Amino acid sequence: MKKVGVFVGEKGKWGFFRHIFDDLNKHYQTQVFQEKAYNIPLLYGRINRWAYQHGIRSTLRRSDLSFFEWASELLVPASHMPRYCPLVTRLHSYEITFWAQKVNWDQVDKVILVSQAMQHKFAQLFPDHARKTAVVYNGVPLEKFRRRPRHDFRFNLGMLCSIHPIKRVYETVILVHKLKQRGLKPHLHVAGGRWENGYFDDYYVAIERAIEKLGLADNVTLHDHVEETADWLSAIDIFISNSYWEGQQVALLEAMAAGCHCLSHFWDGAEEVLPPENIFITEDELLEKIIAYCGLTEKERHRRQAEMEALARDKFDAERQKAQIREIIEETCQTIV
Repeated sequence: MKKVGVFVGEKGKWGFFRHIFDDLNKHYQTQVFQEKAYNIPLLYGRINRWAYQHGIRSTLRRSDLSFFEWASELLVPASHMPRYCPLVTRLHSYEITFWAQKVNWDQVDKVILVSQAMQHKFAQLFPDHARKTAVVYNGVPLEKFRRRPRHDFRFNLGMLCSIHPIKRVYETVILVHKLKQRGLKPHLHVAGGRWENGYFDDYYVAIERAIEKLGLADNVTLHDHVEETADWLSAIDIFISNSYWEGQQVALLEAMAAGCHCLSHFWDGAEEVLPPENIFITEDELLEKIIAYCGLTEKERHRRQAEMEALARDKFDAERQKAQIREIIEETCQTIV
């Protein structure tokens, strides 16, 4: 059984990787890099830098292949070490602007991108390494996320994200105000809570103040992190992805599989997820798309919900995603000496 070293970057951000790792664990002998820290007076910094480098090097040495979830702070030092085994990484989104320039791509054998749009960005920045790329769409566990009957339209709008300016939650709150001015009664639910470590608290406060000043206390609810995402989505009529930058938004794929009517801003790659009629550029376009959906018959809304679910099942099945990643690992092991 092949030994696969697993490095989870972003300080151990497992959210989008847990189901992939569980699958790798069934097919390979996996060993997960664990950072060790020592609290030794005077030598604290030097000892921990040594331990960090030693731990990465040791995991690479014991592996037939190493897989890096997130092309970030763990891949950078590993790519500058002597070659011990083939390296495969999965690059999501923001790494391409923050970490990618620091990686020694000569040492990386395969780069998995989550969309063709991200693949195009990578190829533009690193044309000599474009041949190493492969696109594997994000996947949704379809046995968990499935369409449930919605017998009445309650005008529940949903966004599933931590409060970050990139998600444009503030603009969506203003949209709710505009819908109210049209005589409608929407309710926007935003699940995810504040960004960790106090980052973007000013943005969160600005959203709270906008809700207060516009009298939207009964129309906007800011939820904390939601554990049972599928249950939460079952109460959402229209899911909105209003970001200006995404790799491939997992929450949007989950909402589609759950049968929500989904609308997205035209961030790069959105066209790989949704049909053109579900993508908007301006807030006015979004407003009109929401109003138009509200005016549909119940039968037509159910038909469109079924279309969303079918699209997710056809393109974003987690089982297919896991199989494609295993195939890339096998091919890399066979072709790289």
